[in-house]
Amino acid sequence: MDGDHQDIEVPHYFVCPISLHIMKDPVTAVTGITYDRDSIERWLAKSRVAATATCPVTKQPLPRDSFLTPNHTLRRLIQAWCVTNAKNGVDRIPTPKAPLDAARVLRLVRDLQVEGLCLRTLKRLEELGLENERNRRCMAEAGVAETMVPLIIKFSRENEDGLGECLRIFNWTWTSGCSELKLLVQENNILVDSLSWILQNSNNMTVKSSAMAALKHVVEVANATLLDRLKPDTFKAIVNAVREVRNKTTTPLTQQLAPAGALVKSALKVFIDASPWGRNRQKIVEAGAVFELIELELEKPEQKRVSELIFDLLEQLCSCADGREQLLGHAGGIAMLAKRTLRVSPAVDERTVQIMAMVLQFSASKEVLMEMLRVGAVSKLCMVMQADCPISLKNKARSILRMHSSVWNNSPCITVYLLTRHPAR
Repeated sequence: MDGDHQDIEVPHYFVCPISLHIMKDPVTAVTGITYDRDSIERWLAKSRVAATATCPVTKQPLPRDSFLTPNHTLRRLIQAWCVTNAKNGVDRIPTPKAPLDAARVLRLVRDLQVEGLCLRTLKRLEELGLENERNRRCMAEAGVAETMVPLIIKFSRENEDGLGECLRIFNWTWTSGCSELKLLVQENNILVDSLSWILQNSNNMTVKSSAMAALKHVVEVANATLLDRLKPDTFKAIVNAVREVRNKTTTPLTQQLAPAGALVKSALKVFIDASPWGRNRQKIVEAGAVFELIELELEKPEQKRVSELIFDLLEQLCSCADGREQLLGHAGGIAMLAKRTLRVSPAVDERTVQIMAMVLQFSASKEVLMEMLRVGAVSKLCMVMQADCPISLKNKARSILRMHSSVWNNSPCITVYLLTRHPAR
C-alpha cells in the first residue's frame, strides 16, 4: 500500500499469525491454523534446535516434517480483495510458484551429466537456491551436494566457468549429518587439493570465500587420515588468501560482510579444527599464521566471536616454540595480548593469560620481560587479580607475577598485597 492508504482495513483472516502481513502463499498446518508458507517454514526450521515444535497459535505439538496444505480458496479471496482495492494502492499478490520437489531436482541432477547442459543446469540450481531456504533444503535432501564434489574437482583443474556456482550450491546444500556425503569427503585429498588451488589462484573474492567455506565443511568431518595428510601448501594458501584480502582493503577485514569477513571466519575454523592433529600446528606456524592473527586482532574486530577464534588458535600455536617465536617477533605481539585482556570476553581473558604464561615459562628473555613491563602486560596481570575473574585465572596471573617478581619488583603495580591477596586453593 502507498502512504495515503495505510488505514485500509484488512480482513483478519488474510493476515499471517506469525508475520502479521497479508499472506502471499497461505498453507494450513495439521493443527488447522493457516499461515503464510514462508513464515511457518521459517518457524519450523528454527525449531529444529529445540526438543519439540509447537503450533504458534494453538501451542499443540507440530512435527517438523509437517505436511502443509495449500489453501487455494483463501489465496484466491486475498487476490480478489487486492484487485478490488487496487485503486487504493493495494498491489495484487501473484500466484505462488509450485514448491520445488525432489523429482524436479533429480531431473536437474541428471542434466548435469550432459556436457552441453551442465553450465545451464548449474545456473538453474543456483537460481532455485537463491529463491528461498525451502528450495535449499529440498536440494540437500535430494543429494545435490554429492554431485557438486566431482564438478568442483573437474572445474578447478580446467579453470572453467561454473566453479563459483558449484561451490555456492555445495555450501548451501551441505549437511554434515548425511552419511553418504560424509563418506565422500572425509578422506578426499583430491577435493582438498582442488580447494587449495582455488584459494591460491582465483582472482574472484566471492569464489575464494566459497572455497574457504567448503574447506571448512570438509575439515569438520575429515577423518584422522585426511587431517594427518594435510599439505603445507594448503595452509599457505589459506594464510595467503587472508593476507591478500587484508592488504587490498582499507576497511578492517573482520568487520566486513561476506565474502571477505566470511573468508576470515572460515579460515580460523579450518585452522582450529586441523591444528590438534599431527604436525599441522607446526605447518600452520610455518605458513605465517601467527603474524596474520596478530594483524587481524590489531584491527580491533567488532565481532567478539572473531576475537575468541583468533585467541583460541593463538593459544594452540604458541604451545610450540616456533609459534612463540613468531609472536615475540611481531612488534605488537605482547602489546596486543595486554590490550585485549579484560576487554573482550572471559574466554579471551583465559587465552591471553595462558599465552603469556607459556611465553614466560619457555621464552622469558630479559628483553621479553622488559617488553611486558613497558607495554602494560604486567599491569594488566595485576588488574586480572583485582577484577571479577575466576579464581583459577587469578591464580595463574599471580603465579606469572611471582615467577619473575625479581625483575619486576621495582614496578609500582607490583605489591606484596597483590601477590598474597589470593592464596592458592
